[in-house]
Amino acid sequence: MKSIFRKIILAVSVAVLVLAAFPVTSAFAADDDPPIPGDISDENLERIWARQLGRYERIGRAFEDIDAHVAKIQERIDKIAENGKDVAALQAALDAYEAALNAAKPIYDSIEGIVNTHAGFDANGKVTDSEQAKSTVEQMRAKMQELKSAMDGTFRALREALREFREANRPPRGLKRDGK
Repeated sequence: MKSIFRKIILAVSVAVLVLAAFPVTSAFAADDDPPIPGDISDENLERIWARQLGRYERIGRAFEDIDAHVAKIQERIDKIAENGKDVAALQAALDAYEAALNAAKPIYDSIEGIVNTHAGFDANGKVTDSEQAKSTVEQMRAKMQELKSAMDGTFRALREALREFREANRPPRGLKRDGK
């Protein structure tokens, strides 16, 4: 009996560790750039542009190879399912996330044009024309908002499903290592 109990605890522990390895940082952070006021300094434009570029690069990691990104998570879900766990909620969340990624990819690709032309900024992110720079950060802001809307919170839902799964499959408290 102890042997079976130990195996069950081991399987649950392995499942928890596998789930703990899932990425939990959101690539789709909230767009916290307010509309650009008419009298903004060049330094503020440069700071906003740098922040937008950083956000663009972080988001890009999810779009680099959607199939490999999703396959990695799918592999982990499949391993959990092999241990007899119910993964229906995880699978549904992953499927929604994958569909949203594929739907949002063209929007992300359109942002590349803004980044490549960087009108009003030089190659180092310094303002060369204030009006063009202001227009560029506004365009970038609008595209990021469009991207956020297209993703429709699916990454957050996937993260939440993972958290709920971990909590539901956490080993009981107070058990000692030897199962006593």
